[in-house]
Order: sequence, then C-alpha cells, then structure tokens
Amino acid sequence: MPKFHSLFSGSKGNASVIRSGGNALLIDAGMTCKQLLLAMNSRDIELCSISGILITHTHSDHIKGLRVLCKKISAKVYATEQSMSTLLRDRHITEDQFGGVLSENTEDIGGFGVKAFPTEHDSEGSCGFCIETPDDRICSICTDLGTVTDTVHNAVKGSDLVLLESNYDPNMLRCGCYPDYLKKRISGNEGHLSNRDSAEEAERLIESGTTRLILGHLSEENNTPYLAKRAALERLDMNYICGSDYLLYVAGREGLKETVIF
Repeated sequence: MPKFHSLFSGSKGNASVIRSGGNALLIDAGMTCKQLLLAMNSRDIELCSISGILITHTHSDHIKGLRVLCKKISAKVYATEQSMSTLLRDRHITEDQFGGVLSENTEDIGGFGVKAFPTEHDSEGSCGFCIETPDDRICSICTDLGTVTDTVHNAVKGSDLVLLESNYDPNMLRCGCYPDYLKKRISGNEGHLSNRDSAEEAERLIESGTTRLILGHLSEENNTPYLAKRAALERLDMNYICGSDYLLYVAGREGLKETVIF
C-alpha cells in the first residue's frame, strides 16, 4: 500500500514524500538541502527512489532547498507553466533539470499519475496536486489556498488521503503582533486557510470518501496543533467518528514522525 511522509510543514518550510513500491515523489523542497536529506534518511527514503520533484509554487517556504537538492539527485522538476517559468528565470533549476509542465491533464511521473489544480494563493501559477499511485489510491496536496474554490474541491473530492491547509486561528491572528497589512494578506482570498474554513472542507471531503486527513501548513505565530485539531473535531464529531470513519493527523513544523499508509 502507498505511504505518505510529511517531512516539514508550516510557514517556515514544506516538503512531503509519497511512496509506492520502489518509487517516490517529493512534493516541495522548502527547507535546506541538508535538512531535506536528513529528514528523508530518517524515514528510510532512498534518494534514488525519487522519480520526480513537484513544486506547488515558488514562495521560499516551498523551494528553499531546491537549487542545491537538484545537484544531489537526478530527479527532474515539475510545476505549472507559470511556476516553471519563475524557477528557470531565477535559476532555481537548470534546463537539464526541467521535467515538464503540469496541468489538469494527468502526467505519468515514475508510475504515478499527477495532475495539478489552480489555487488562489498569491504566487503566480500556485497549485495543488492530485496524485494517483500505481495501486489506484489517490493522494491530494491542498495547501496555500486562501479560499476553497469549487475547482479546488472538485479536484480533491474522493481522494483517499488529503494534506489540507489549516493555517491560522482567527482569534490568534486578530490579536497577534502582525501589522494590519499582513493580517489582511493572510486572511484574504489569496492568503491562507483558517482552521474554521479547513474544518468545513474536511467535512465535505469525508462526505466524498476521504479516510485520511492531515492538517498542515500551520502558522507558528497564529496557530497551534491543538487549536487546528480541535476546530476539525468540533465540526466532524457531529456526524463522524474519528478513528472509525476517518483518521486525523496534524503535521507540525517537522512534519509527522509516523508514516501514513493509505
């Protein structure tokens, strides 16, 4: 069965790995190369198993280690057309490291079927991914949303596992030390998803058949794992039983120590 590893998650850096059989995909490279290599090694993920590197968007917390990492492994890089243009222009990758442009059409990468869906985040070409494994399971990466559009929901509904953004607690953000412009950016439709909105989408996903939910991309300044999990459970407990109808995880700054099998 396929395995999902959250290596890092949050405002400081993001990276995940999906494995099936002997192949794997790395999604985002938002920590230093050294940190990424250590995290993969601690989870027994061999570099030679990485068939491709998928980039959701070009903010630093998703590509920080990409340039150096690409010198260590032979895997090619994949992103949307706009993100790829930025990666090449700013020399995060070379032409030789270009793997392909991702869109709503399914692309085969190392035996995984990968398609991208657009998100409203304030980075040109920002996207999430739906990934079908060789054993016909579906995993979706759904962070940096700002808002859950119909396009986003329709793309990820029915996924077996979803990494879903739960970035901030509205009260913590409102009362926190951030300047007003940054608070507006985070809570706006091109920013990040609140715990409350994440919980609403989590309920819709479980209704569609999702059985593994990982709350991720938590803000260190404006959220806590406890608050993110509580918001989700308060919403879900009305109709579903955690541990029976679904499994819920919360990824911290250093991801999840456990492997999620789906």
